[in-house]
Amino acid sequence: MNNTQIKFSDRKSEIDLYQLQELFNIAAFWAKGRSIEDMGIAIANSQPVISVRDKERLIGFARATSDGIYRATIWDVVIHPDYRGTGLGSKLVETVLSHPHMHGVERVYLMTTHQQGFYKKIGFQSNSSTTMVLYNQPNLMPTPEIQLQESLGG
Repeated sequence: MNNTQIKFSDRKSEIDLYQLQELFNIAAFWAKGRSIEDMGIAIANSQPVISVRDKERLIGFARATSDGIYRATIWDVVIHPDYRGTGLGSKLVETVLSHPHMHGVERVYLMTTHQQGFYKKIGFQSNSSTTMVLYNQPNLMPTPEIQLQESLGG
């Protein structure tokens, strides 16, 4: 990692989806094989989205979804294997947490398979009371009688 120029950014427009796909395939067993289209949708619907670059090379990524006040979830935290153990992963998560859209949120959740120790060092705690999941159910169709309104006012 000699002669590095590490830069953190919250600009979605700076993310090269092909580089992100490559980073996931190299460094994230849980995200291998994601399509460019699906990653674009996930990024568009996330706030904040943080990327980490060394010059032009994408070496880290994380994103969150949040209502901005009560709940948020951090997703897809990844650091390229060549840069692990340097503190970039912690700084990446801290950058997500300190983002204006996140810093006042009451509870921040994340899911991890093998990195509980890493997240505990940052301040996360195990939480056995929120372990439910509902997998996509393609046969569940919206009820035609219900019309959704786009805004709170109708």
